[in-house]
Amino acid sequence: MSKFWSTAVQRTEPYVPGEQLNEPDILKLNTNENPYPPSSKVLDAIREELGNHLNRYPSPTAEALKAEIAAYHGLDKEQVFLGNGSDEILAFSFMAFFEPGKTIRFPAVSYSFYPVYAKLFDIPYEEVELNEDFSISSADFFQSEGGVIFPNPNAPTSIYLGLDKVRAIAENNPDQVVIVDEAYVDFAENSAVSLIDDFDNLLIVQTMSKSRSLAGLRIGFAMGHPALIEGLTRIKDSFNSYTLDRLAIAGAIAAIRDRDYFAETVAKIIRTRESTSKALGDRGFHVLPSQANFLLVSHPEWTAESLYSSLKEAGVLVRYFAKPKISNHLRITIGSEEDMQLFVVKLDNILSQ
Repeated sequence: MSKFWSTAVQRTEPYVPGEQLNEPDILKLNTNENPYPPSSKVLDAIREELGNHLNRYPSPTAEALKAEIAAYHGLDKEQVFLGNGSDEILAFSFMAFFEPGKTIRFPAVSYSFYPVYAKLFDIPYEEVELNEDFSISSADFFQSEGGVIFPNPNAPTSIYLGLDKVRAIAENNPDQVVIVDEAYVDFAENSAVSLIDDFDNLLIVQTMSKSRSLAGLRIGFAMGHPALIEGLTRIKDSFNSYTLDRLAIAGAIAAIRDRDYFAETVAKIIRTRESTSKALGDRGFHVLPSQANFLLVSHPEWTAESLYSSLKEAGVLVRYFAKPKISNHLRITIGSEEDMQLFVVKLDNILSQ
């Protein structure tokens, strides 16, 4: 510990991302990336932008991209906020809507960046236990002192909370902000975006990293009441007015416009998710009902840690969390159909030992 560190640095416990071993012989199923490349129209738009004004700052508001997102979701531009990936927007949201001294709530098994942000910004928090089946009990989030945040579908459990229950959480926190982190919602039933016009306290955060294959461009966006969007903008402009570069803006616009490619790749991943879930179930795994692009699984005869190590030795990366309730589970990203067939072959070799 350095004597020069501030108290904020001293109390941090930084988020630990999944291993990034990008060697060609590694089957990478640990960071929930999309196995398919972006739309060719995205690449064309980026190439075109490469020749245009890279010596000039991008638009600080990226109005053209806001307009595309708003039109896609049936909103007004004033209901859309943009950021450098959804993680940045979540950090801005903690600063904009949660107060030091007022306890917020999020699930005990959830995105591990939430406690990182809470500690960084000195916000007390309560981790709400999940039900035995790993589902969220909506009533446990009613009447929060400082606000609520949760992923839907939840990560790393992959379980989706129905919109009637999301509505109930928003209704029962009328004076606090409820943030729904929808990083994986395009692989699920419905987005809570449809509830925005009913609640001035509901903020929906999404990303283009997963379903639109743009993890490398870092594009996130939030949707909500204009007053919430203004709060986020005030925080952003107090840090950095130019969070999205020209290439990211151009690529994101093209990705939103190419609806056919988006629908095609999402459908592929969902089909592969279901076939992989069945294959694992046939091999004795307990597989949680996923509405994300990953599975959370356990096996009655193998510890998750030993399976993780054996898979890594076989050239397969999955995610292992040494945390309460999920310490005997593995999170497995859904790759292409070919990826998952290879995964099952390598898994069979391990299980046969």
